[in-house]
Amino acid sequence: DAGSSVEEMEFNWDEYLEDTGATAAPHGSFKHVDTSLQNGFAPGMKLEVAVKSDQNTYWVATIITTCGQLLLLRYDGYGEDRKADFWCDILTADLHPIGWCEQNKKILKVPEGIKDKIPDQEEFLQRVLKGACSAPANLLEGLHRGKNPLDLIAPGSRLELQNIRDSLEAWIVNVVENVGGRLKLRYEGLDDLDRFDQWLFYLDPFLHQVGWAAQHGYSLQPPLAIRSLRSEADWQEILKKVKEEEEESSVPTDLFKDKPVIGVHSFSEGMKLEAVDPMAPFVISPATVLKVYNDKYFLIEIDDLRPECATSQRYVCHVNSAGIFPVQWSLKNGLHLSPPPGYPGQDFDWADYLKQCGAEAAPQSCFPLLTSDHGFKENMKLEAVNPVDPEEVCIATVTKLKDSYLWLQLEGSKKPVPECIVSVESMNIFPVGWCETNGYQLRPPRKAIVNKQKKIAVVQPEKQILSSRTVHDGLKNQELNSSDSVVINGKYCCPKIYFNHRCFSGPYLNKGRIAELPQSVGPGNCVLVLKEVLTLLINAAYKPSRVLRELQLDEEAAWHGHGETLKAKYKGKSYRATVEVVRTADRVADFCRKTCIKLECCPNLFGPQMVLDKCSENCSVLTKTKYTHYYGKRKNKRIGRPPGGHSNLEVAMKKPNKRRKRRKHFFVHKKKRSSTSVDNTPAGSPQGSGAEEEDDQDESELSHSLAQDRDKRKRKLRTFSFSDDENKPPSPKDIKMEAAEKLQLDSNPLEWSVADVVRFLKSTDCAPLARIFLDQEIDGQALLLLTLPTVQECMDLKLGPAIKLCHHIERVKLAFYQQFAN
Repeated sequence: DAGSSVEEMEFNWDEYLEDTGATAAPHGSFKHVDTSLQNGFAPGMKLEVAVKSDQNTYWVATIITTCGQLLLLRYDGYGEDRKADFWCDILTADLHPIGWCEQNKKILKVPEGIKDKIPDQEEFLQRVLKGACSAPANLLEGLHRGKNPLDLIAPGSRLELQNIRDSLEAWIVNVVENVGGRLKLRYEGLDDLDRFDQWLFYLDPFLHQVGWAAQHGYSLQPPLAIRSLRSEADWQEILKKVKEEEEESSVPTDLFKDKPVIGVHSFSEGMKLEAVDPMAPFVISPATVLKVYNDKYFLIEIDDLRPECATSQRYVCHVNSAGIFPVQWSLKNGLHLSPPPGYPGQDFDWADYLKQCGAEAAPQSCFPLLTSDHGFKENMKLEAVNPVDPEEVCIATVTKLKDSYLWLQLEGSKKPVPECIVSVESMNIFPVGWCETNGYQLRPPRKAIVNKQKKIAVVQPEKQILSSRTVHDGLKNQELNSSDSVVINGKYCCPKIYFNHRCFSGPYLNKGRIAELPQSVGPGNCVLVLKEVLTLLINAAYKPSRVLRELQLDEEAAWHGHGETLKAKYKGKSYRATVEVVRTADRVADFCRKTCIKLECCPNLFGPQMVLDKCSENCSVLTKTKYTHYYGKRKNKRIGRPPGGHSNLEVAMKKPNKRRKRRKHFFVHKKKRSSTSVDNTPAGSPQGSGAEEEDDQDESELSHSLAQDRDKRKRKLRTFSFSDDENKPPSPKDIKMEAAEKLQLDSNPLEWSVADVVRFLKSTDCAPLARIFLDQEIDGQALLLLTLPTVQECMDLKLGPAIKLCHHIERVKLAFYQQFAN
């Protein structure tokens, strides 16, 4: 139906999250997706790289970090010194595995910059290469060069799949489609018959490379469900043909190195337990260990007491299989246990049932420990496979959590589906945006489609987003051309992020360390590039823990990006916090600017724009002692001190100690709503880490400077300049007021304390708003800077009350000009 498909293509996650007020599950909670994004290279691997100054010589380098097909490298010998780190593109750079120079009679020679540090080259190489891990040769040379290893599982590749329904036999499967590591598999010998197709993630424990069965002593037999479709001779012929073509269709071994390792179990036949059938994961039921194959695998059957029942729900498990629980687990967690069909009565009792069956319960020691440290919370959104129709990936909402299990409500499936019970480690759940990134159709919610039709008139042409179907078609037609893939995934491809170290670095970042950072990071996947940028900035801080706290995601703020866990080390303690990172290229510039403002540095300190000679913000005139005035503070949605141009305000710095204390409260302003405590250390941080050692960096310098500048400021008072027109108070001729409305002030509003401001407001018809001014600590100087947009945005007021409040603020401004400015 063409009509509905057009509607489906309209779906947009950002708008949907905004409309529903929900948050996306953090990207780091989907470990199988993180693994699939790795490019086969890992930090710490070593390779041989052409030396830039002398292209005929090579030297050993270590991978510092990876970003798509880019590697950040450091020549061995630089130690912890980051100033010579450099980015390389795997496709174009002259990179080789360890040992390549020796095999090809090429020269290994120490680069000029570290010659004096390495007197004996041979001895040094022996030392650094002892036990070192070389970058994989197949990803540096030949057909696989620069490719994501996942792309090597191409349609037509062959794998072996264990039959998990009733035996341990395996059979060959063909990859029909690979969607971001999620494989559509068809049994060998079925040709175009798709009735028995299965969808599995490539890291599934029951999926193996060809040859696994023979290696581990299992037979290769087609499953019972398809065995009758061909004669025994036909199946043997198919097997013979597969063995002849093994080389052409095989998948590289190292692709499966991150597959979960299956441990040893301690179950015995006849034991009872509680289980969720993976084919219909909607209820928890009593189950029995029907058969133990060996120390790794056993067969479970969902109990059914009906004598006429011919079919049974049985499946193969291992010790870490999802959905198996000890007896009474559901009762202890307040969950409903569905009695076996044919059980007499409604109230199921395990003690009676075990006695009736003459069976024993599987002991607690048989089951893996469940964790609740996974990052998922109720009402979070994600994308999940529909267990009834695995072809469908739907929007899912977390409705309930118990230990390491989620209850998901799927939206938009063709047929209604009950709540699904899913492990947090399931490979059938994905982060928000996964389908769009991989060109697969996500089933959108029905009501969102209706809203879309209403909103159709306000679509802005400049915000056109590639629909998932367009992406899908583009991917189908795409050749193995890297430049094409960048265009296709352009929405998620972050441009280069430059560190403009000549710009003002603010109170938290060390200018010297900023200068040592690489000139730029990227291009590549937005989340990866920005995570690397933020990590570099945190490490370039005077106090990394303080910067991490500034960047920490405010739980009350609207959140539409990825939650990434970042770490900081300071004075021997480790800190970690969740930081929001945007996913799409169109939001990168704004994200960089807002992050700079959070860190009170020049908005151009880092971002997609390279500052060549002079910064457009003219930040070179700023010093650390004046950072509290920098206009970055005002743009951070915190109502606070005057911008840089206001250093001429008479009382701006009269009481430095009091002022410092007050500024400290502004830092935690957003979080003060939910807590009276000023300590906002990141979750999991050692107590008392950041708050006590706050901004002491420039305290003595600051107070000394204040005393010196006070007289100058008094003389300059009449200039009262503003950094932009938006905040410029209207001059008296612009305000046409009735004479009766003119305000006579007893004191200069620049000297008003927070209490004075509150007292003034209580004398007007805006008295109910005085509480907001008290909570946000707005004194006279801050009051004079308020404008209608600021009041609406920061105080969350409707237009009527905001205009009324601004009318009184303008009266104060006018009185100030008339009585005190001259």
